Amino acid sequence: MLSVTVILLLGLLALSVTAAASVGILGIALAELYSPLSLINALGELAWGTSAEFLLVAIPLYVLMGELLVSSGVAGKMYGAVSKWVSWLPGGLMNANIGASALFAATSGSSVATAATISTLALPEQRKSGYGAPLFLGSIAAGGTLGILIPPSINMIVFALIANVSVPKLYLAATVPALILTSLFVLLIVCACLIRPSLAGVRVSVTRQERIQSLPHLLPPLAIFGLVIGVIYGGIATASESAALGVIAALALAGYKGALTTRMLRQAFEATMRTTGMIVLITLSAFFLNFVLASIGLTTALVDFVTGLSLSPMGTMLAIILFYLILGCFMDTLAMLVTTAPLTVPIVIAMGFDPVWFGVVMILLCEMGQLTPPFGMNLFVVQSIRAEGKFIDVVYGILPFCLALLLMLALMLMFPDLALWLPFHVAVS
Repeated sequence: MLSVTVILLLGLLALSVTAAASVGILGIALAELYSPLSLINALGELAWGTSAEFLLVAIPLYVLMGELLVSSGVAGKMYGAVSKWVSWLPGGLMNANIGASALFAATSGSSVATAATISTLALPEQRKSGYGAPLFLGSIAAGGTLGILIPPSINMIVFALIANVSVPKLYLAATVPALILTSLFVLLIVCACLIRPSLAGVRVSVTRQERIQSLPHLLPPLAIFGLVIGVIYGGIATASESAALGVIAALALAGYKGALTTRMLRQAFEATMRTTGMIVLITLSAFFLNFVLASIGLTTALVDFVTGLSLSPMGTMLAIILFYLILGCFMDTLAMLVTTAPLTVPIVIAMGFDPVWFGVVMILLCEMGQLTPPFGMNLFVVQSIRAEGKFIDVVYGILPFCLALLLMLALMLMFPDLALWLPFHVAVS
């Protein structure tokens, strides 16, 4: 049963079938092969029950919040302000890519949206300032991955639904690892530019007065992030309600900036519908597959198989991480999460690991999948917006950042409290 499942999944991927269709077809095939009951008859009820889940409302709202900030020009001004504040560091604009990605990630929840936005803003500056292509492009692609780690994260909402864990606890658990990973990215750029000054580009001199004048462009995104996250941890609103408050704040900010036009709203709504449609279709297909896997007993069989290998808990975890590192090279990360999490989460719990901690590890592995060729989505996003040069430049550029991600995974394995300390000490539901 397990071998047939793997062969079918790999076959669908090899045929370049879209993620949602692959997951749905796999579920239907397994139901027809191994279930005496007609599980397909449950598809309508599952789709309705899943789509009626209140937590899913947060996904289009978080997407819309990010789109409003982009369409209103707030993101562009934010990037300029960040570049002024980090100009003193070696590799100033590359550090601006990381810093601006972290800020935008705190209001978008999407890795691809973060990479696309920062690419549009940063690439014209790269040409002007004489930065070498590979590391600069790598900083954009790697910074984009912060979109699914820094709260609010769409991938974390999906994982929370699958693993039945608290979204606020996941957000808290991701906070410290997100700060550490952002710092590792910046440290990597600084060290690279100190070792090879030719990578640092033209250093721009910025006065203290110019930095202070740029603060109004930094504060609004931070204020929206504080609102969205603050009302969750203050017990004032749920994740979905906080997302709605974030959209209202983004609309108010766009109106204050004079950018709230019919054309801007249409662009933001259209982009939101496209992204949300993709995410929800994958999620609905995944819930049907999860239902089939549980019905035919594959989940239980896999847990029994892994526990029967007599590996230590850490050995099992390392095997799971290796599995995801390989799978991330060939599969869309959201599809990878929704397809495999129902299989791996029971194993992780059976081995005594905390599912909230594993949720953060899972998101870090998804980040790696966004960068590793041949399917690394952020690589294609950066190259498509760049629209010139060789794709291999982006691949070379992300290699050092992949090492930083591996280091972060190692730190998570050695010090689980990096993720668990905050959820343990802050009372959230």
